[in-house]
Amino acid sequence: QVQLVESGGGLVQTGDSLRLSCAASGRTFSRYTMGWFRQAPGKDREFVAAIGWGTYYADSVKGRFTISRDNITNSVYLQMNSLKPEDTAVYYCAAAPGFLNSGSSYYASRYDYWGQGTQVTVSS
Repeated sequence: QVQLVESGGGLVQTGDSLRLSCAASGRTFSRYTMGWFRQAPGKDREFVAAIGWGTYYADSVKGRFTISRDNITNSVYLQMNSLKPEDTAVYYCAAAPGFLNSGSSYYASRYDYWGQGTQVTVSS
């Protein structure tokens, strides 16, 4: 099985940057699509970014966030720049078997493993 642990969240101001990390266990990390989702207070969980065959981003974060992975350390990262109050949410790391494309990586139901989440709060 795959276990995921997120870190790097915190309280920042509008325009600041944060780098989220997700440490994954298991020997099959390189054969999984890795994704980031977030859930704001009172809202549904939404797709943020994924790295599978390529890298994919929600329109709301495109140009500001960058997803990357390191197969040696079994880690995935989310670099978040120019943060806005609407980015405030609990951010979850997720893993899906195989290599998803832009369409399939959007759906949370495609991911089998999830971390516990890390809180990101952006003040205005």
